This record gives sequence, structure tokens and C-alpha cells, in this order.
Amino acid sequence: MLIAGLDAHICDKCVAQANQILAEELSVRKTKGAGSSVTLMKPMEIKEHLDQYVIGQDEAKKVLAVAVYNHYKRLNQKVEKDEIEIEKSNIIMVAETGTGKTLLAKTIAKILHVPFCICDATVLTEAGYVGEDVESILTRLLQAADYDVASAERGIVYIDEVDKIARKSDNPSITRDVSGEGVQQALLKILEGTVVNVPPQGGRKHPDQKMIAVNTNNILFICGGAFDGIDRKIANRLKTQTVGYKINDLDDDNIDLTNLYKYITPQDLRSFGLIPELIGRLPVITHLNPLNRGALLSILTEPRNSLVKQYKKLFEYEDIKLEFDKEVLEFIVDKAMEFKLGARGLRSICESIMIDAMFEVPSEKRQGKGLEITLSYALEKFAKTDIKKLKVA
Repeated sequence: MLIAGLDAHICDKCVAQANQILAEELSVRKTKGAGSSVTLMKPMEIKEHLDQYVIGQDEAKKVLAVAVYNHYKRLNQKVEKDEIEIEKSNIIMVAETGTGKTLLAKTIAKILHVPFCICDATVLTEAGYVGEDVESILTRLLQAADYDVASAERGIVYIDEVDKIARKSDNPSITRDVSGEGVQQALLKILEGTVVNVPPQGGRKHPDQKMIAVNTNNILFICGGAFDGIDRKIANRLKTQTVGYKINDLDDDNIDLTNLYKYITPQDLRSFGLIPELIGRLPVITHLNPLNRGALLSILTEPRNSLVKQYKKLFEYEDIKLEFDKEVLEFIVDKAMEFKLGARGLRSICESIMIDAMFEVPSEKRQGKGLEITLSYALEKFAKTDIKKLKVA
């Protein structure tokens, strides 16, 4: 028996065989899903994995590990009648630039058995304006899940640069705040949980495309941002609590002025420009500590994909063994502390020192030899670059 199609026919035997292939494939997927629920990583195991790539930030690692572990447990929970239903706890991470927010998100994505995507909030605008709609976040998640809706509905989304959608003024806008308050309001229902019609190929470029319905109830959202200037708002709030006569100065002694981010509260996020409804849907607030000299030196050498190991690998391809003197590493760290660019500053300083060697060595016949970067060589190359003119405001 032949079944007619648009341009061809298919017989009943082929239909039966295709049905059998589909059944086998679906059973394999279910088996994989069951296996992932059995091999559930504990929070301490997740943190140990993060420790291999990210130096320090123990508090943020604990919060992320617990959130991901609880997310797995929510997915594996079989809700029965009159049973307690676990709510999801979306997270917001606040820290200075270059302390490891995005690196934490990328690293945790490697060990997950659920779809994971990283989105940028800076390109989002209110619906109807040039830019990306909020639904494009879920489009990225669908792409990460190979357009498997059931799998995407169990995923995790990291929204980076969330501080860039802060309200432009303290007062609610009477006109449209297209890339600020409007985006926050559009995010509300998605963060809390609702069925969203997602365009599979993006927003208004393909208006005739069929929408895909995605339920966001089981999608965990992690937001991160630098929130530049929020430390001043934290300082003002702490200062108002200590106004007046005091018996002793114990309160001032307990305040760590070098890391005010650890005292952050929802009140500070609201004064920065996030609307109260959005803050309420991000109940877990965590911070990352600023990097001191010891942490920067560890970042330079210890992680699995540290900068020193990357440069050594690059020169290994030329059959050259690269070595850095300890004084050179300390010099790089000192300059990074001076420029206050966090861990990203290490890369720009290393590039300024290594650029001539990387330019000249591939053309020279030095295979099988070694190359040692000394302090005098580093000082000479660094003095030639414009990066030394960078001044801290």
C-alpha cells in the first residue's frame, strides 16, 4: 500500500520501519534522561569542578552549586496530590568587572546535563523597537536544546550585563524607557513562569514563522552584572545607619570598606534602577569579591586554562618550551592591580609583553629550543607599548 506525499509516495513497510526507528530513539533518550537523574552531582562536587577553573569566590560558588542542585531536584520531583511543590530560586550575581561572573556561568555550563545558554541583556529592547525582544532569550535556549521543547523547558539561562537595563532615572518614566524599564517589565512573566510564544528564528525578521510555545516554570534564570556605582549607594545606606552619637566605634570596625558588595541588599538594587517586581523574582542575591594581589597571581598560573598555560601551549605548537620568571609574573600582577581591570587586565598586559615574541618566533628556526621571559625583557617590551599610559580615574 502506497501513501501519497507532496512529491513522492511511501509504502506501508517503510512507515512501519520508520515508526520502529523513532520508538527506539525515544527510548534511548528516556534512558539517557533517567541516567542523568541517577548521577546527580552534589553541591560539593559542582564546587570542586568550579575550583579547577575559577580562583576564590567561594560564596558565589556555593550559591550557584546549591541553585543548580536544587534545580535538578525540582526536575526530578514527581508532584503528587497534596504534596509540597518546590519553587525555583532565580539568582542575581553582583560584582566588579573582571571578577569571574561570566566565567562561572561558562564553567558551570560544561558539567550540566540540561540545556544552558548565555544571553546579553544590552541588546534587548521593549517589544516593537529596533533590537531584540525578550523572547529571543528563549530562542537561544531552544537552539541549545536542538529545538527540543521538552528539554528546553528544563534548562538554565544566564543573562549577562543585567545592570544595563536599569531604569535611567529614579522616578517611573512617563515616556517609554525602551532599553531600560520596558525590558525589565517584559522579563517579569518569563522569570516567574508562563507559557511564551517563541519565534524559532528570531523576532521581526521572519513575521510569518510559526511560534513555539515554551513553558518557563522549570527554567532557572541566573542574572549577572557589574552594577558600576552601586558601591556608593551601599556606602550611603551604611552611613545613614550610623548617623548620630555612638558609645563605641565597633560598627565602623566591622565594615569592610574594600568590599562593600558583600553588604548588598534588594534596597540597593532598587535605588540603582531595578524595579521592585523584578527584584522580587530574583530572590537569591550573591556577590563576588574583588580580586587582591594573591588571587590575581593564582589566576595567572593555577587554573586549568590559566594565561601562562595558554601561552606555553601556543609556543608548544612551534616546538618551543616557554618559561616565565617569577619576577615577571609579579610585575604583571602589580600592573593589573594598578590599572584596576580585574582578571581581564592580566591578558592585555601579557599581550603587550609577548607580542614581539609571538611575531618573530614562528619565522625563526628555533624548534626544540627554549624561550625564557625575564624581568628585563618584560620591562623593555612593556615600556614600548601605549598601555603603560593608562591611568586610573
